[in-house]
Amino acid sequence: MAYENDQQGGGRGFAGMDPEKQREIASKGGKAAHEKGTANEFDSESAREAGRKGGQARGNNQGNQS
Repeated sequence: MAYENDQQGGGRGFAGMDPEKQREIASKGGKAAHEKGTANEFDSESAREAGRKGGQARGNNQGNQS
């Protein structure tokens, strides 16, 4: 059964908010993380390494599916 409130912003909580309001809140969180020094800042080498690890993990799980 489909609920009307589940469609485009009609849900509850963060997902039910106006997209512009979501962006505003998310932006505040990102700015706070950068000010605190806990934000993740990938350089190209770090991003490459993370992608490699993700690809390896994905490849290792391929044989485990039924």
